[in-house]
Amino acid sequence: PFPHSPDTGTGLTNDGKDFIEKCAKKRMVIDVSHMNERAFWDTAKIIDQPIVATHSNAHALCAQARNLTDEQLRAIKESNGMVGVNFDVAFLRSDGKRDTHTSLDVIVEHLAYLVEHLGDNHVGFGSDFDGCLLPDDLAGVSDIDKLIERMQQRHFSDTLIEKIMAKNWFRVLDKIWQ
Repeated sequence: PFPHSPDTGTGLTNDGKDFIEKCAKKRMVIDVSHMNERAFWDTAKIIDQPIVATHSNAHALCAQARNLTDEQLRAIKESNGMVGVNFDVAFLRSDGKRDTHTSLDVIVEHLAYLVEHLGDNHVGFGSDFDGCLLPDDLAGVSDIDKLIERMQQRHFSDTLIEKIMAKNWFRVLDKIWQ
């Protein structure tokens, strides 16, 4: 159903908490993108590394259960983590429709919102190219230049675009793997 709260159920089980602890000790990236809100907070309490949502968006712009609340975004920023923007139309549109006639400007809106709430060093592309319903103008990675052009039109600097495309991912991965 849409709109939907991210508070969709119980958090991690004891086995789930043990698993997250073991993964964190091995310095593995722990992705919170598919977690409900309670599991997110359980994970945030367990790990001492950056919180990473590899393919999530802003709940304030699209009230999809998997999108992140402003409170979750604050926790990600405080952990020195990052959010990779999901290109799936169902996680982008304010109406939640699975409509491929979705402007790339909607992706840019999520990027701008996340940069505003997280800062320049905590946002990247998350895509979800491997199985999502994409906007017509972004059929795959070969169309990423169209998205970059929209970012430039919104006055994203070249430095910020480079960070979003890759440098922020390198930063957070280096931090986790150190």
